Amino acid sequence: MSSADLLLRAGRIHTLVPGEPPQRALAVRGDRVYAVAAAPEGLDHLIGPATTVLDLPGATVLPAFDDTHTHLIAAGDSAQDVSVDGARSIAELLDLIRARADRTPPGEWIRTAGHWQELNLAERRFPTAAELDTATDQHPVLVLRGVHNQVLNGVALRRCGIDATTPDPAGGAVTRDPAGQPTGHLRGGLALIRPHLPVPDQRAKLDGLRLASHAYAATGIGTVRDTNSSLADLAALRQLREEGGLGCRVRVLLSTLGFSSRHQVEELLDGMEPWRHLGDPWLGVWGVKFWMDGGIEAGALETPYCPAHCPTPGYTGQLAWEEAELQSAVELVARRGWRVGIHAYGDRGVRTLLDLYERVQGRLPGLPYGTLVMEHGGLADEIQRRRAVALGIPITIQQPLLHDAAAIQTEYWGEDRVAALFPARAWLDAGADLSAGSDYPVGAFGAAHSLHGLTTRTTVAGVLGPAQTITRAEALALHTTAATRLTHETHLRGTLTPGRLADLTIWPADPTTTPTEALATLLPTHTFLGGTPVHAPQA
Repeated sequence: MSSADLLLRAGRIHTLVPGEPPQRALAVRGDRVYAVAAAPEGLDHLIGPATTVLDLPGATVLPAFDDTHTHLIAAGDSAQDVSVDGARSIAELLDLIRARADRTPPGEWIRTAGHWQELNLAERRFPTAAELDTATDQHPVLVLRGVHNQVLNGVALRRCGIDATTPDPAGGAVTRDPAGQPTGHLRGGLALIRPHLPVPDQRAKLDGLRLASHAYAATGIGTVRDTNSSLADLAALRQLREEGGLGCRVRVLLSTLGFSSRHQVEELLDGMEPWRHLGDPWLGVWGVKFWMDGGIEAGALETPYCPAHCPTPGYTGQLAWEEAELQSAVELVARRGWRVGIHAYGDRGVRTLLDLYERVQGRLPGLPYGTLVMEHGGLADEIQRRRAVALGIPITIQQPLLHDAAAIQTEYWGEDRVAALFPARAWLDAGADLSAGSDYPVGAFGAAHSLHGLTTRTTVAGVLGPAQTITRAEALALHTTAATRLTHETHLRGTLTPGRLADLTIWPADPTTTPTEALATLLPTHTFLGGTPVHAPQA
């Protein structure tokens, strides 16, 4: 018999094949699982002169996890940006920006990473343009928070041509003072900012993506579904793939952020066409991303709420598109043979999206399963859950988003609505095709971190919605076998069986049984993709 390239012996190897007990040995040949065995020595006959043997009797092996809704591009682009998540006041945030300004040539942009929350600051608000100007008035400054919020200093506002006469961006808003002047805060304002940002240095972009993709792998994530990429981002990912620098597999959703017409979508689809049949297991295009409503501050709700930027009574959030135009654009994508993922966060957003998908299915009968996907499905009542299941719409949920944003979300929406977000238990009980991700940079990515949240409903604001907890086996499936259904790759990934890609993680403790208090911070010692280590202990 041919020898294996890699042989693992471990205390437990969870193949995730239904009904199969934990195995003790696994062999890899090429990029595929070659064999598994119940006894530690059961595959020793496959050891040859070139076989790498890992004998780890105390370790547990699982398939590599998927993060089905995240922003790898944002993680890569911010890898060299100012990290402000440790700031606890606006003064501390300004100090971090000031320190970067001291070593940045005048006129160059300064950006922050987006993984932080303004409610963690003593002032519990965003900084203003005037405050940012005290850190530097020699540089344009872009403070990012999550995906949907931006704050500019005065230099950046002028650089971008944003003033009292600037109309609100589609689906977003320019926050203004009582005199009508911009305060510096924008919601959904990247379309106004991006044309004025410098063309990224390609080497720096690739280095950022290399660091970020390996950071995902270090938490046990082997495949990411990036839900906000451009064609230029896709080209950068391809270059990094060709250089052998990717630390995780990537499934890309091309972004329509800032779009408002079918014509713009058609141009995007033309640019996607060369990617249709490439068949690269490391990098591929999943489909197109749209937005139905906003997020924390602008999710479309059935009843009013009061976000900090809009204290007007009766505010119920915003829809991002004119419905008929969005339906036309979605039908175009489906007719061209691509899949569609649409962000729907509030209960009105969820209902409106399902209305749209029902109309699309009526006009385009026989669409392949999984063509139409709901991203988030955050606040979905029993009626909408039943509708989604009846329509055959897969849903992606993101417990880490709830974990990190619970405090600010509660201030805007109230605790009852926040406790009802991402009802995993109810979705599964309804028979939904559910998978899980992080929505980084709003939530932190990490395999065990997500398992912990899904099984405890722990957040920064305490335990919210404990009735929506699910079992560890169910949570594990949302990141593995269910996730590969979403990407149509069950024949390639998700279980550790002969013939499938050798995408696996090795853990110092068993994530399926380790004590709850230890699970949140548990990290793998190794992550292998196609039998190749992308994360391993330092030599």
